[in-house]
Amino acid sequence: MAAFFEQLDEKLMGFIRRQKMFFVATAAREGRINLSPKGMDTFRVLSPTTAAYLDLTGSGAETAAHVLHDGRITIMFCSFDDKPLILRLYGRGESIRAGDDRWNTLSKEFPALPGARQIVLMHIESLQTSCGFAVPRYELIEERPMLVEWSNKKGEAGLAEYRSKKTRTSIDGLPTGF
Repeated sequence: MAAFFEQLDEKLMGFIRRQKMFFVATAAREGRINLSPKGMDTFRVLSPTTAAYLDLTGSGAETAAHVLHDGRITIMFCSFDDKPLILRLYGRGESIRAGDDRWNTLSKEFPALPGARQIVLMHIESLQTSCGFAVPRYELIEERPMLVEWSNKKGEAGLAEYRSKKTRTSIDGLPTGF
């Protein structure tokens, strides 16, 4: 039932655009595997072999640490509507931050959201679809406003201080670059 591909086609790109949520998994050579849910219209397909997502300031920075130290990244999309499907993208991640030459170009692909701390650029090496028959159906009620409200309340200076104090290292002690 699973099928492997080397790159995204129009059908799979359309599937990604319809999803309101995705999951990011990363790991360093040693330590914990990180798996994070994401939303808020922060994912973009840039080409059949390149994708990116806007990473917002949050309680941790595991993805940043893992991308710096190993680079492996898996992104998974699940259909929660009538037609089941799971899509996993496998590849290598790269962190693009404000000040990087590519930041200004790539950041235009995303909505202006407070707390943006990096764009994780993914070089897709392969992808896999699977049935998703056991994934339940859900309906999106609304996006949660809490992260945007928290970021706005902190302001840019407060967010920079928060990142410096709270997300300088991963839970396994790896530097995150923040």
